[in-house]
Amino acid sequence: MNRILLLCCFCIAMQCGYARVILPNIFAHHMVLQRDEPVNIFGTAATGEIVTVKFHGQVKQTKTAANGNWKVTLSPLAANAKGEELTVQGTNSIVLADVLVGEVWLCSGQSNMEYQMRKLAKLTAAKNNAYFPKDEVKEANNPNIRLFLVRRKFLEKPDSAYAGWSVAQDSALRQFSAAGYFFAKTLQAALGVPVGIISSAVSGSRIEPWIPEQELRNTPYFRNKKISGDPGKFFKSMIEPLAPYTIKGILWYQGETNVFLQENISYTYKFKALIDSWRETWGNPDLPVYFTQIAPFQYSLDEKGNKRMERTVLPEFREAQDLVLQMRNTGRIVTTDLIDDVKDLHPSYKWEIGRRLALQALAKTYKHALEADGPTYKAIQLKGKQVWVAFYHAEGLHAIDGKNITGFEVAGKDGVFVPAEAKIAGKSVQLAAPAVPQIVHVRFAWDEAAQPNLVNEAGLPAIPFRSNNPYRKLKLK
Repeated sequence: MNRILLLCCFCIAMQCGYARVILPNIFAHHMVLQRDEPVNIFGTAATGEIVTVKFHGQVKQTKTAANGNWKVTLSPLAANAKGEELTVQGTNSIVLADVLVGEVWLCSGQSNMEYQMRKLAKLTAAKNNAYFPKDEVKEANNPNIRLFLVRRKFLEKPDSAYAGWSVAQDSALRQFSAAGYFFAKTLQAALGVPVGIISSAVSGSRIEPWIPEQELRNTPYFRNKKISGDPGKFFKSMIEPLAPYTIKGILWYQGETNVFLQENISYTYKFKALIDSWRETWGNPDLPVYFTQIAPFQYSLDEKGNKRMERTVLPEFREAQDLVLQMRNTGRIVTTDLIDDVKDLHPSYKWEIGRRLALQALAKTYKHALEADGPTYKAIQLKGKQVWVAFYHAEGLHAIDGKNITGFEVAGKDGVFVPAEAKIAGKSVQLAAPAVPQIVHVRFAWDEAAQPNLVNEAGLPAIPFRSNNPYRKLKLK
């Protein structure tokens, strides 16, 4: 529970000469409560005050602690698309209307997660995707999708109107995360239950502000190292106040700013610290976290065309992102095919980003029998002038454009990589390069602008990799 926020609410009430029951802003009309799990309802009131919560036939009661905090936990609820009232009673009474029960997810990150639905109407047709929901905001009409948008100062003081949650339509939808909304839309259609999606993202933000400072300082990798980037800034104001509102999982779309800082393995440990700290904040060590691998972009050149970094910085960063997949209940989507212009840091395909994140949740959290991952490097078998690359998630390997397979490079003992000819062989790809008599290393999509065409039967793109990954034996602790 965010004790700082709740104590602040309590002090405000006491300054007014009385102590009313107060709920944090995450509780509001039209909200969605998580189904099939104990649900936390919490707030502040006068010390020793009895607080009663009533919902769907349940009546829970508690006494407010000395610091003004109280919390009750509702027993698990079945999904319910018929809005009901939730009542909180102390010296005053709060009645929240149209409360649903379903699935609740939190999405966070930087500008590509914040990217608003209103921008879709201004886009031209996307090149790589026949589906183009240009008029989604105008056409949206599903009361079983609910939105909660965290603004930077919205959570700092209680809102007596309890108006933070909205049905996914009109102005509320126009301002909301496109990736978050399309995740919710896909999930709702697949599960047939209400879905609530919370968006808490800040354009241009590094990962550090989303991690409690002490968590970073306790990470062995950062001991005796300077920690920059305002650690904890957004965590304190935009994440911690949401807990322990019961959620099912987390979606993370961030990293572009840290790529500009040319990070690799250091990002791995920061990302792990974020996952660990958020799971601890919610008191759930198994909370699912699904993230978006950063899309192609021309990081190597500045606006004037001057070189500022190597073209391999982005693939090395992706490699660092993927190391957190060692952690339980994590997953990643690939976006190498979801960009029309490598000079655009904000690719428009947010509907497909949301859909692919939903596939991760459906396959790994909800255990639906579907493919959620693209072809993933398994092993290589070297045979002189040829090499076979085996993949996981490799049913129906093919080139999505019907052309020759692209993106593979090979190198000999000298470490000089050259393009390779690629042929599909079942769940493997056979490579050869006349200029390399004895192949030692293989890499795939190892360039910031790479947009290879290898996909599996589900149409999901192959994951960039290098067989000589220096961190392949690293074990996160």
